[in-house]
Amino acid sequence: MKTIPFFNYPALFAERETEYMEVIQGVLRSGFYIMGPELESFEAELGRYLGVKHVIGLADGTMALICAVNAAGIKPGDEVLVSAHTFVASAAAIHHCGAKPIPVDCGDDHLMSGEAAVEAMTPRTRGIMPVQLNGRTTNMDPIMDLVNDHDLILVEDSCQALGSSFDGRFAGTFGAAGTYSFYPSKTLGCFGDGGALCTDDDAVAETARSLRDHGRIANGDVVRFGYNARLDNIQAAVLLLKLRSYDKDIARRRELATIYDQRLSSIEGLHLPPGPDADGRHFDIYQNYEIEADRRDELRQHLADRGIGTILQWGGKVLHQFPALGMHGSLPNIDAVTQRFLMLPMNTSLADDDVHYISDHVEEFYHSKAKRRA
Repeated sequence: MKTIPFFNYPALFAERETEYMEVIQGVLRSGFYIMGPELESFEAELGRYLGVKHVIGLADGTMALICAVNAAGIKPGDEVLVSAHTFVASAAAIHHCGAKPIPVDCGDDHLMSGEAAVEAMTPRTRGIMPVQLNGRTTNMDPIMDLVNDHDLILVEDSCQALGSSFDGRFAGTFGAAGTYSFYPSKTLGCFGDGGALCTDDDAVAETARSLRDHGRIANGDVVRFGYNARLDNIQAAVLLLKLRSYDKDIARRRELATIYDQRLSSIEGLHLPPGPDADGRHFDIYQNYEIEADRRDELRQHLADRGIGTILQWGGKVLHQFPALGMHGSLPNIDAVTQRFLMLPMNTSLADDDVHYISDHVEEFYHSKAKRRA
């Protein structure tokens, strides 16, 4: 029996161990660990990749969100629409800036529904935060209509979507600021926590740079209360190395997604993410492969018994399902999704045979169940 963990950290490190250790040792030998040349090089190269003026490296994706919301101009008392299907950090960033997160229901692709966003608007709505989830950018047309019609501040949580695009435009580049996470399991992951903010707005960039470094500006003056939220040089060096082969990694994920799509799309009882060639307006990078499944918990156990790791994103709950956070509301689409969603393994340590093995046992589960009913 094979063993396929949901994510194989040691295998991914071993693939390029010599290269990783060379860049890490280079930073250690330099004695320049904070705000140094590796960070500057990574910010510049990521900026060129995205086609934006400014990239600010940050300690993690959450701090990227907090700095982005703050620097973009969200104020205490403002309401900010946010995708309900997201990690708590998205709403926490809004909350920590004194604003109120308003969860918005999802569409069939598990991303923010434009129609639901319109319904969630109130006179107090000042901002909107679509979460570009699982490596896919949402349909930004209705989002941009809302932004333009109501003069909203748009901050994108693109922590799972670096390199994905809609109509040729990268996730994170549509609004005042976009954010990314470099958590180890991300498509571009480091060996700890890391994040970044991107923007074309000089004022937003200046504020964000100050916020990440205790409120200091270039001459050393402290002009606001800030955070200690800098991306360190060791992680920046690792990320710079990985960024240079990032397109190859994305292509590999799309190959794996194609196998899943070909093997599983005809199974009754499953709802799959859109395939790589399903829609020319979207370019998906498949950060995750999140399906919906009938008898989800039985399927999960069936796969676990055969050595296959799976997870439920966010531990199986979304924003308004944590009573202590006070974000109540009727969100029927995402409520239904949370009863069915499941993530299958998706990372570049997988071989084609691994995905076929997983698919074999998904097929086995549903076909055996169908035979029993017959």
